[in-house]
Amino acid sequence: MARAKRHYIPGQIWHITHRCHKWEFLLRFAKDRHRYLKWLCLARKQYGLTILNYVVTSNHVHLLVVDDGGREVIPRAMQLVAGRTGQEYNQRKQRKGAYWEDRYHATAVESGDHLARCLVYIDTNMVRAGMVSHPSQWPHCGYHEIQEPRKKNMLIDYERLRDLFGIGSYDRLREIHQQWVDEYLAKAEKHREEEWARSIAVGSQPFVENVKAS
Repeated sequence: MARAKRHYIPGQIWHITHRCHKWEFLLRFAKDRHRYLKWLCLARKQYGLTILNYVVTSNHVHLLVVDDGGREVIPRAMQLVAGRTGQEYNQRKQRKGAYWEDRYHATAVESGDHLARCLVYIDTNMVRAGMVSHPSQWPHCGYHEIQEPRKKNMLIDYERLRDLFGIGSYDRLREIHQQWVDEYLAKAEKHREEEWARSIAVGSQPFVENVKAS
């Protein structure tokens, strides 16, 4: 599977979007979204992928990850998850052809306020789509895991998330995260923000210029 041309910057946070072929609703069944997350869990264990947030929708996925490993960690993890998900679906449906768009898109995200915005943007994806009124109503997203940590099959690296925000305790992280989500939901209008899916980087001008020059 082809992969996006992505800079390797140790410690860099990336917002990844990957769409189903021609925006088809190939993830419309809950069991397929669940299987995607199962393969994501395997990729985390196998390659040491650092995950900060995620959402699996009916026709695309959003992942928030960090370059905490080697150069090939994110590409290999994406190849495993996307490949296994597509293979399973095509075999079950006796379908042929591409399951995903050829390449996923990776946008570098600056830490701090920009990271907080991206975190909440991912949480509220299905709210903007009109599918739910609150992220707690969509089961295949990281909102649940941040609010109620799993004891097994964890996807989100809570310690890394806390460190990036400089938050000392998990309870405080959960409280602040909920405040961010509530503030976003209180807005009258909630538009799709193209910068998260199309830009090379999102952050201050020096940050963006540095990523472009890397």
